[in-house]
Amino acid sequence: MANPLPFPHNLLAPQHWPAWIGIAVMVGMARIPAMLVRPFARSFGALLGVLMRGRRKVARRNLELCFPELDAATRATILHRSFGSLGEGVHEFARAWWGSVNGLRYTIDGLEHIERERAEGRGVLLLSGHFLTLEICGRLLCQHIPLAGMYRRHGAPAFEWAVKRGRLRYATAMFAREELRAAVKHVKAGGLLWYAPDQDMRGKDTVFAPFFGVPASTITATFQLARLTRAAVIPFFHHRDGAGGYVLRIGAALTDIDAEDEAAHTTRVNALVEQMVREAPDEYLWIHKRFKSRPDGEPGLY
Repeated sequence: MANPLPFPHNLLAPQHWPAWIGIAVMVGMARIPAMLVRPFARSFGALLGVLMRGRRKVARRNLELCFPELDAATRATILHRSFGSLGEGVHEFARAWWGSVNGLRYTIDGLEHIERERAEGRGVLLLSGHFLTLEICGRLLCQHIPLAGMYRRHGAPAFEWAVKRGRLRYATAMFAREELRAAVKHVKAGGLLWYAPDQDMRGKDTVFAPFFGVPASTITATFQLARLTRAAVIPFFHHRDGAGGYVLRIGAALTDIDAEDEAAHTTRVNALVEQMVREAPDEYLWIHKRFKSRPDGEPGLY
């Protein structure tokens, strides 16, 4: 377990008090047994679906783009369930950061794929996506392997400190996106790094690769990290089991990465994330504008 972060006393200033109140509420929520809070959490998510009209519109549009083969009623059902899942995910995030996972039911399969690479002294990039179960399942996985993660810094300093400190209770390290050199060093030394490349990104290190058949601006960091570190790229599937537990599944390492270019590899990465989404569509973060960036000359999709 990593050492806890020292507390910066400037975070006691009054401008940070609203954030601390929010953190206190989430810490309290994290201590409530999941079986008691789950119905209220899903109702809270449904309320968010009413209040967050803009994000609900984004989620509806994403479902139209990704599942054109489904009728409107089926997509509406996934949309409704996704907001209930969002509410449940808020509790799961809080529980992962500041609560206990003792007593949670889960199954895990495929750890041998990771152990095989570790036995050879090779680093691992554990590939996943932005699912609402990512924090709770990541913490459960940390009970079996020493896993670090990459993340985007929180805009509120109090949340940034509290969440990172919570994650360091179970993760071996947390690297912000701008700390790429440290992440590379970690993986080169045989470390394991969780990474999710499935959000709309802009900049020179992106390509447009199909996601559900729609060109999506995708960061090429998975390809770059694999080339720089010679790490294995291994998919990590995770979702709820429908009975209050979780399913964690580790896939086989991707092969023939050296034979691919950035576009081909990123296309394969997006296909893996798409497979994960199809297994648990209501647990994906549909409120993100995944297709915001467009190829030159193409109209916006939102």
